[in-house]
Amino acid sequence: MPQNEIDDILNLPLSRELLARDLARVALVAPDGTPRVYPTGFFWNGTEIVMCTAKNARKLPALRRNPAIALTVDTEDHPPKVLHLRGRAELDVVDGIPEEYMQWNGTYKMTPEQRAEWETNVRSLYDGMVRVVVKPTWVKLIDFETTLPTAIEELVRRQQERERGVPQKTGA
Repeated sequence: MPQNEIDDILNLPLSRELLARDLARVALVAPDGTPRVYPTGFFWNGTEIVMCTAKNARKLPALRRNPAIALTVDTEDHPPKVLHLRGRAELDVVDGIPEEYMQWNGTYKMTPEQRAEWETNVRSLYDGMVRVVVKPTWVKLIDFETTLPTAIEELVRRQQERERGVPQKTGA
């Protein structure tokens, strides 16, 4: 997907709203070749998704073997708003706690006391982390009002053609 198309989609107000959320669903290929999906906190820095994890996280060998990664950020209301992203994970081992890890928790609901306790626990638990950085190489925004999943777009197009009397292609 050309970078200008990616940028155009990521700069839409709805994309920016979704990228300001805290949690994404991440998909990768595990070392045994099977798919894995897990929720994770993330931080959007304006050009890249940054996720942070423990240096001994089980997803790291998988990402080293196959850095292809997909993320979905979505809402819980109806109709859902969905931002799909794909890219390659770059792994950056760092000492201490990356600033992005401390920032990602901005909209996740915690009282000030809970936040202070969380920060203390994080700083005492980790001696370092791995930054998983993904620059999007493909994106799709779905709002179910102006944009739809590709399969639904195709069904709508076929329905409109039928209504206009356009002959339908039949499969072999």
